[in-house]
Amino acid sequence: MNSITDVGGIRVGHHQRLDPDASLGAGWACGVTVVLTPPGTVCGVDCRGGAPGTRETDLLDPANTVRFVDAVLLAGGSAYGLAAADGVMRWLEERERGVSLDGGVVPIVPGAVIFDLPVGGWSCRPTAEFGYAACEAADAGPVAPP
Repeated sequence: MNSITDVGGIRVGHHQRLDPDASLGAGWACGVTVVLTPPGTVCGVDCRGGAPGTRETDLLDPANTVRFVDAVLLAGGSAYGLAAADGVMRWLEERERGVSLDGGVVPIVPGAVIFDLPVGGWSCRPTAEFGYAACEAADAGPVAPP
């Protein structure tokens, strides 16, 4: 096994926006990667660093009641990039993936971001649409660089 998609049921998708003339402080230079997992996938996390940017990683503690994840998101855009998980959740909800409750499902999408805001324009950062588009692009084939 040489790729995460060699694991049965795993699909990976990317969505990015990169302006050809992007430079420090100007233009679009950001993206997201989503790992869509098969039902019953257990996930763990080791969160490090001086200012980690994460979402829903605390629920991965084995002592908590949520046992499985539906996807994992990695994004640029610092804390703003966490918004991309909203798009992943919407995509999964449309497919009825998540923790089943009386009113519907709650997709479990832990995520993490990197601080890369100065790479492009300060306001050029991933949105929920980036997460949704990454899900649409997800494939079980070899993972190509974004």
